[in-house]
Amino acid sequence: MKHLVTAFRRTEQGILVATLGLAALLPLIDMIGRPLRGFHLVGSAEYVQQLTLWLAFVGGMAATSQAKHLTLSTAEFFGEGWLRDGARLLSYSVAAAVVGILAYASAKVVAANRLDPKMLTIGIPEWVSEIIMPVSMGVMALMFVWNASPKWWGRAVALACVGGAFSIGLVPPAYTHYWWPLALLVLSAALLGAPVFVAMGGVALALFFSEGTPVAAVSAEVYRLIASPTLPAIPLLTAAGYVLAESAAAERLVRFFRAVFGWMPGGIAVMVAMVCAVFTTFTGGSGVTIIALGGLVYPILRKDGYSEGFSLGLVTASGSLGLLFPPSLPVILYSVVASSREASVPADQLYLAGLLPGLLLVVLSAGYGILIGRKIQSERAAFSWREVAASAWAAKWELMLPVLIIALFVTGTATMLETASAAFAYAVIVECFITRDIKIFSQLPDVLLKAAALMGAVLILLSVAMGLTNYLVDAMIPDAILGWVQAHIHSPVLFLLALNVLLLILGSVLEIYSAIIILAPLIAPMGTAFGIDPVHLGVIFLANLEMGFLLPPVGLNLFLSSSRFNQPLTSLYKHVVPFLIITGIGVLLITYLPWMSLGILELVGKR
Repeated sequence: MKHLVTAFRRTEQGILVATLGLAALLPLIDMIGRPLRGFHLVGSAEYVQQLTLWLAFVGGMAATSQAKHLTLSTAEFFGEGWLRDGARLLSYSVAAAVVGILAYASAKVVAANRLDPKMLTIGIPEWVSEIIMPVSMGVMALMFVWNASPKWWGRAVALACVGGAFSIGLVPPAYTHYWWPLALLVLSAALLGAPVFVAMGGVALALFFSEGTPVAAVSAEVYRLIASPTLPAIPLLTAAGYVLAESAAAERLVRFFRAVFGWMPGGIAVMVAMVCAVFTTFTGGSGVTIIALGGLVYPILRKDGYSEGFSLGLVTASGSLGLLFPPSLPVILYSVVASSREASVPADQLYLAGLLPGLLLVVLSAGYGILIGRKIQSERAAFSWREVAASAWAAKWELMLPVLIIALFVTGTATMLETASAAFAYAVIVECFITRDIKIFSQLPDVLLKAAALMGAVLILLSVAMGLTNYLVDAMIPDAILGWVQAHIHSPVLFLLALNVLLLILGSVLEIYSAIIILAPLIAPMGTAFGIDPVHLGVIFLANLEMGFLLPPVGLNLFLSSSRFNQPLTSLYKHVVPFLIITGIGVLLITYLPWMSLGILELVGKR
């Protein structure tokens, strides 16, 4: 069994590395070839779409094998024992059943496409590439069965649940309107540890079942997703962020910002805010910042004389700074999910619009650090141009990456996808060949496999969510919600205030990628109805989620910080209150001063 698992992992790793490499190479060839008399690879866009499909589903298998799927799990509160084991058996059994049906639905889609095959430029039918959908879903279902319990009888129960799920199809049509017990079971499993994509897929399947619609309708929505020209940027930026996170980039950035700000009162606090913002920009607010940088910057704060409470609060709050800066992944995801026929939300405009609001949130946190630092009589190092120059030279490659990305955006030299490809290629070249922090053959594949778990979790969730969104649109649920909001809220000012409260609460409960996928399609039409610019609404949305990371009792950063520093959650609550207040002030300014978001777009001619 061990040899089989090792062989599977190596195969999975090889497919992911090759697919990711090709997905990055093709847009780069187009970008470089454009100035050379318009050189272009014929069919490049089609190939990238199919490669993204493979990254989504092979990455989904990686997320399943590494247990990295996005969850709303409460099972950890049970502690070790029979109750937790029972919760795991139930949640994984339901997950296996739902994913098994999704595998069947994907097979039906492939079979339908095979009847009228669309040919890729190289002469291969498109359905051949699509086989990855049912194959990967089937493997994922078996993984859930295997992991449902360490005992064979538990795995047998999980396997029986898969068979039971298929038998639901034999229910007479007269009883199909009793869909709610199935949806309730799926949602309960999600609360106990099943991935969020299982919840969304299971509910979508139950709703389509109640309408008598074939289950293939859920998987068919994948094609509307992969047709997005922006979507392939998600795996490329995810991989770039992980490459930087696994290198010594953090140490070089800390040295640079310490040299720049360390001489001033509160300079170390400013350094922490700045370096965390830059790092979160690359890692996309996935919690990597607190885990990767916490052990590095917390001792520096304590050594400089800051109290334990302030140090914990600053590191916890700074873990989500930089969420609005390029190439942050949530910005791309919001652009894909919130764009519609009525209102487009281009990712490049979102990045530009988020520069000043994002900088405001960083400055507010740094300013509070200066205020506290002035009360501390700690010895500060003298400013040294030599150290600034030396540290800047050491960190020059990491510091140049956001400059490169912004330059590509502003000048229009490259598309969003081409920019993401350039960022990924840049990160690999720098960390593997220039700084040599990562060995390209022995270490890089493992780094990319870790990145694949996140990209697979996000893309699988997004693809399944499209099926549920399609049902909601057909059932006119968003229209009903919009009608209720318009009947009870008449002022855009009150709407934005209610939106702030809603996003703050839900942003503290939901993981950021789940929050974007679930909420953005519902909120975007409401903003349009109230006359709010779609790009400004996107900045408001993401800024509120950034604040939601800190909201007690269950903000994501609170859990991560509690785990990283071995601190009780309750003690962290009081430490983050000052940062929650100043972030709230920043979010209100961002919300009610739209020129902060839209001014730069007008300045560069995007409006």
